[in-house]
Amino acid sequence: MFENEKAVYCIDANILIQAWQKYYSPEICPSYWDVLNELGRRGIIFIPELVYEEIKKGEDDLFEWLKKSDIPIKKIDGQVTHCLKQIYESNPKHKFLVSSNGIHSLADPWVIAHAIKEKAIVVTKETKDFFKKQTKIKIPHVCENMKVDWIDDFEFIKKMNIKFICQSG
Repeated sequence: MFENEKAVYCIDANILIQAWQKYYSPEICPSYWDVLNELGRRGIIFIPELVYEEIKKGEDDLFEWLKKSDIPIKKIDGQVTHCLKQIYESNPKHKFLVSSNGIHSLADPWVIAHAIKEKAIVVTKETKDFFKKQTKIKIPHVCENMKVDWIDDFEFIKKMNIKFICQSG
């Protein structure tokens, strides 16, 4: 069913949040969530613990779904912490992956650190920003600096050979 089962994907919170709230909401695309659950069961996708915590803060139906899902939640351990340290040591600008005012996700650097440890591909809605502010660097830039592959959710859907079947009421 899934084309590229050898790769492992680390899912950023924005992938689940935006899909749930917008274009793949369970009301219009329930099978998408079944597919994600199956990918989790097969160990093809996972989320870092801090992504889980970020979604938990929403206290909504997405969190209720996630609690019951088969998507593995990777805990922070010594190896992941070491990977995080490498991210920050490799480039002084990487500190801007998280802002001091708390606007940006605290999970972002951990998404990359978990991907490094698991040799996973990061899946994020963030895009490269060529008009970068000095106080914010995005996941794709850090991934490229750290030689970690990253894709958006549309590319992920293509790689997984996910097909949407449309029907009316």
